[in-house]
Amino acid sequence: MELNSTSFGTQEWFSPMVEEGQLSVDVFRDREDLVVRSTVAGVKPEDVDISMHGDLLTIRGKRRSEREVEEHQWFYRECYWGSFSRTIVLPYEVQTDRAKASLKNGVLEVRIPIREFGKRLEVTWGE
Repeated sequence: MELNSTSFGTQEWFSPMVEEGQLSVDVFRDREDLVVRSTVAGVKPEDVDISMHGDLLTIRGKRRSEREVEEHQWFYRECYWGSFSRTIVLPYEVQTDRAKASLKNGVLEVRIPIREFGKRLEVTWGE
């Protein structure tokens, strides 16, 4: 899955005129990486766009319904189908050029290595 460092794709569902649902995410630190995870069941990798600009990570996509149901046939309608997005302010300085994303079993995971600034330098003194 490719991450864009500048702008979003040109698909019609990235239009600002389209109403979007908000994507739920988990964000945590795992060793040297900042990890962003989200459940995106039913979404194909080509229907997800991930971009980073400065300290912002944006995930956009579309969950497509495989079957059209007429309005009068619904009893319950709780699942969200359509465009979604989420922009997250990253809590650390990160190495955007080393970011990786994967989609497995309906779980999207973005891993971004954290920059280590101000790391203590261990000095050994010779005798």
